[in-house]
Amino acid sequence: MIMNFLRKNRIAAGILAVIRIYIGWLWLSAGWGKVTGDFNAGGYLNGVVANPDVAAQYPNYHAFIETFALPNADVFSFLVAWGEVLVGLGLILGVFTTAAAFFGIMMNFAFLFAGTISSNPWMVLFTIFILAAGLNAGRYGGDRWVIPYIREQLFSHIRSKKGKAVYKPATA
Repeated sequence: MIMNFLRKNRIAAGILAVIRIYIGWLWLSAGWGKVTGDFNAGGYLNGVVANPDVAAQYPNYHAFIETFALPNADVFSFLVAWGEVLVGLGLILGVFTTAAAFFGIMMNFAFLFAGTISSNPWMVLFTIFILAAGLNAGRYGGDRWVIPYIREQLFSHIRSKKGKAVYKPATA
């Protein structure tokens, strides 16, 4: 019942649009400051490695940060900054909403594993509703046009016959 409401209801789509724009603004504003400023994740990553709680509670994550992320801090700086901007734009515009929400929640969890609380738990909670709603979260956004267009272009070889999808291989 709740899933039907989240996935099909227009009122839910409106509420989700407000939530998605709010979460998107949080991501965009955080990322924009990093992209336009002199952001380097090296200091943050060093702090994660030095945090004994992270090493004790999440040893695999600690090892990943220490052996892979920290030596590649420049790459991670780029990925974090632009990832935040793109997640924010996706959520604000409602384009590839589910993908943007997925990558946003992954970054939230990465920050939580690193010991950073901030607004991440709230963002995770709200993003769960966006993910559960699927396409309805982007109903009042670009997904309303983008997703049907992509489906038509990618799956034009599938035709509907009496409500059943029939596979028709593309001709050469």
